[in-house]
Amino acid sequence: MNLNQIVIAALVLLILWYLTFLASRLDRLHHRVETSWATLDSLLQKRAAIATEIVRESNIDPATAFLISNAAHSARDAGIAGRSEAESVLSEALKMIQEIAYDETLELPSELLIELSDITSKIRLAINLHLESVNSARNLRNKIFIRLFRLAGKAPLPVKYSFEDDAL
Repeated sequence: MNLNQIVIAALVLLILWYLTFLASRLDRLHHRVETSWATLDSLLQKRAAIATEIVRESNIDPATAFLISNAAHSARDAGIAGRSEAESVLSEALKMIQEIAYDETLELPSELLIELSDITSKIRLAINLHLESVNSARNLRNKIFIRLFRLAGKAPLPVKYSFEDDAL
């Protein structure tokens, strides 16, 4: 073996190592996106359940109770296509609870309001983590070697939902 063959073999090995590194990094980022979405989804489901419990245990007027309850059920049952809109509607409905919480004639369960506040804080954090994961995966997928060698395989492009921009 002469020096040229050794250099070419080393270069091929280096490129193969780099492609393997990129593929495993992309796989880890896709896993992180899925994990962050699962966490966010469970927190959103809890938020809808808390909203339903607040309606059950309070004496708010029937129209407001219907709106909040309907928004909570829609958010829990929404498919992937309608999820963003349903979560946005629930966020708006929950703002109504926060506005009427200061009315002293209403009996709102304070422990559930505290739990709602806590879960809302966790949701904000989960949204930030999910968006960061999605952006990292998308940025890596835009690299030339990822596209050229199709290292993403058949993995779908990570999705950012519009409700993640809502002010909770």
